[in-house]
Amino acid sequence: MTHTITADENERLQIRRIKNGTVIDHIDGGEALNVVKILGITGTTQEALSIATNVPSRDMGRKDIVKLTNRELSKEEVDRIALISPHATINIIRNFKVCEKKGVEIPTIIKGIVRCPNPGCISNTNEPIESKFRVLPKGLCCYYCDWVITKDLTSNII
Repeated sequence: MTHTITADENERLQIRRIKNGTVIDHIDGGEALNVVKILGITGTTQEALSIATNVPSRDMGRKDIVKLTNRELSKEEVDRIALISPHATINIIRNFKVCEKKGVEIPTIIKGIVRCPNPGCISNTNEPIESKFRVLPKGLCCYYCDWVITKDLTSNII
């Protein structure tokens, strides 16, 4: 079965429907491969994966879409996606139907997701401390050393 998404009267995008799994829609254009990286999908995992990049979008200009079969995302994975694509929506599919649809929410504090790039930070020592960042409009600020990671660097370290 295929599902037709109409972006424009002259353009149609054919994307195969999935029976069970997750559709991540409204990903910022060009960020789909970073989403796949965040999810740890390397090609050796079992999920079937569909990626559409730079799809025309009436609201966003362009967007990306990622579809995963037989997998539902954890809260930690959704929080990571929110950091690089705050307008993304998560659709849980069961038996070809959308059972749950929700937007991502940018957390105010993230723990253990991002490693502080400051080699002198206490979170990078042998101390039993989990990395912790405050999420600010300018980027991520390390809770321990105040090192700031800007958005353009975030997708490289998540």
